[in-house]
Amino acid sequence: MKLNDLYILVMLTLAMAMPATAAGDRPWTVELEGGAVFSGYNDVRIPNAGGTLFSLSRDLDIAAKAYYRLRLSYAISRRHELSMLYAPLTLKAQGTLPGPVFFEGVQFPQGAAADGIFTFNSYRFTYRYRLLDKWRLRLDIGLTAKVRDAEVALTTPGLTASKTNVGFVPLLHLRLIWDWNDRLGLMLEADGAAAKQGRAEDVLLALTWRPSPRWQLRVGYRFVEGGADVDEVYNFAWIHYFAAGVAFSF
Repeated sequence: MKLNDLYILVMLTLAMAMPATAAGDRPWTVELEGGAVFSGYNDVRIPNAGGTLFSLSRDLDIAAKAYYRLRLSYAISRRHELSMLYAPLTLKAQGTLPGPVFFEGVQFPQGAAADGIFTFNSYRFTYRYRLLDKWRLRLDIGLTAKVRDAEVALTTPGLTASKTNVGFVPLLHLRLIWDWNDRLGLMLEADGAAAKQGRAEDVLLALTWRPSPRWQLRVGYRFVEGGADVDEVYNFAWIHYFAAGVAFSF
């Protein structure tokens, strides 16, 4: 069973197994987000020492594509909440190499027709604490445990190389909700952290509309930025999302 299939199975199992508690008769919230994803910069050098620095988005072309994300949240009480996020992402690049590229032990020639793959699947478990709970304004802070399943690959006729990595990253979490009235509002949600070895940010700013107490719709802009600068890998990317989402509480 693949990691993404296992993660979704765990999310569904928890939703069916845990009953409603002190959080009320609708402690569960499932959120589906989708839209279009575009690549900003995506710079790669593997290995960091001795590899060739090239760009999957500038030296090659990465086409926009559709994406989706799935989050399942459980309110333990009014102030405490747990959530699980599944966020798959694979971008494909095509073009002609403007110069020779040494990547993951393989020498790719200048002028070769090339296909690139950038995969950054994210699996996250988040704890939120409601620090501020006003009538129109709510602020949650917390911690996110993130597992990344990443791959950068390059292929030309007769040659191929790939670097994969599965790793754990701890992140700080923030969510700010400002309701203008009973239906319209603004939401800012972010996971992020930085260290000497690299950084990671995932930020959403969205307008929200609540047609009923159980349903919420949103539309906005999300970006994911960051990467790693370590001995084995240099890779920094900025990904843009035009996002639309729906949340249902039960």
